[in-house]
Amino acid sequence: MSFYRSLKIVFDRTPEDTIDLFQVFPSIRRFFERRRLHAVIRTAGDLIFTFIIYEGLFGPQDPEKNCTLYLSWGLWWPTIVMSWFFAGRMWCGFCPFPGVGRIAQRIGLSLNRPIPGFLKKNGAYMSVMLLALIIWIEESTGIKESPRGTALLILSIMAGATFMAMLYPKQTWCRYLCPMGRLLGVGATLSMIEFRPDFEKCQTCKTFACKKGINGKGGCPVFLGAFNVKNNLDCLICGHCLSLCDKHSPRLNLRSPFKELLLNKGRFVSCSFIIPFFMGSQLVRFLEASRYLVALQHNFSQMSTMVTYSGLLLIAFFYVLFIIKLGANAFGFTEDELFGKFSPMVPILIPMAFSGELAYRLDYAVSGAPDFFPTIARQFGLTSLLNWTFHLSSWTLISLNIFMILSATAACCYLLYRLAKDEFENMVPWWRNLMVVALIFLTAASYLFFMLNT
Repeated sequence: MSFYRSLKIVFDRTPEDTIDLFQVFPSIRRFFERRRLHAVIRTAGDLIFTFIIYEGLFGPQDPEKNCTLYLSWGLWWPTIVMSWFFAGRMWCGFCPFPGVGRIAQRIGLSLNRPIPGFLKKNGAYMSVMLLALIIWIEESTGIKESPRGTALLILSIMAGATFMAMLYPKQTWCRYLCPMGRLLGVGATLSMIEFRPDFEKCQTCKTFACKKGINGKGGCPVFLGAFNVKNNLDCLICGHCLSLCDKHSPRLNLRSPFKELLLNKGRFVSCSFIIPFFMGSQLVRFLEASRYLVALQHNFSQMSTMVTYSGLLLIAFFYVLFIIKLGANAFGFTEDELFGKFSPMVPILIPMAFSGELAYRLDYAVSGAPDFFPTIARQFGLTSLLNWTFHLSSWTLISLNIFMILSATAACCYLLYRLAKDEFENMVPWWRNLMVVALIFLTAASYLFFMLNT
């Protein structure tokens, strides 16, 4: 694989070009195909989650004496967010949440009922509401300072996955209801990795084993099959289909991270609903840590804090939604003759949503890192670790946040340029582009204002 060619692909110099990583690195294909190491990694994740749940429920409840808080909010969450860009939804292939449900299905504790139509039709809306509930709980209840609360939140998500597995076949929860999976799917549209079939090979297939399974091997756990994968929204990149396909159709492609954003144009329900809520929640989360709100919260009761946060979340959602609608009107095109209605501002703002979430999660990760080993020392009596700490200047975090938001702003402007130049060539006047650029800078300024006042 040419390193120069790879850089040209990733930096969108050859946007239609891709490199099949399975072909260039056969060991990656073997990793997914044989699944032994895959199972080892998943088991390790299950053990870590078991530790987090056990110590969260029965360990010390003092945040300074329980490392599960940092493992959950400081390591797990930021790692998930960063995985969007580098690995798409691959994290879902190792996710521990459906583990108990898989065991229940193997021992026959599943009713295996047909998936109801309302779930297929409304799953995207329901998963967005569940995501909203999780973020609301996270920010309005102080759960990030509660080991037991964090463990109960993890258990509640796991309970949902297990309950669905005992009612319906395979990983119905992951396909239709999982709020984390829905979020990862939207974030994965920005990924430099895509899992795709060779559609020419799929056209000659008669068994569709990748979806249905064959010779006792189960097919795709989320009812897709390689031949149905056209975007990064639903495929878990779990590798089940590799050993089932006798035509070697599945490919793991290195691609431009802008490719799918321009192709989808925000026309899917998952993107159009999650992005305004997600960005609104980020603004409120930064606002909550700002000096303006912190000063007021000392006089608030817990109930008042929850009500205030709910109101701010609603205002911020409509604020971002207003920017998206205004940007769509400024751009001048919201419908395409090939695939119908779309929202140009949704794909344009996805890099900002990614950077905003990463900045927020890294705030917790970076600020809590110096005390991670001393916390382990206090939790388990390992006094030798008490001095394993270091100092970070506050400017380290501020500089990192500014860099991420400015990089996201550049990416948003580039997406606008590509959308206007390639997709709607000579159809969008310069003054319309300038109006959209102004909205992009307004959004970036909103992030920076609250970030710099924390």
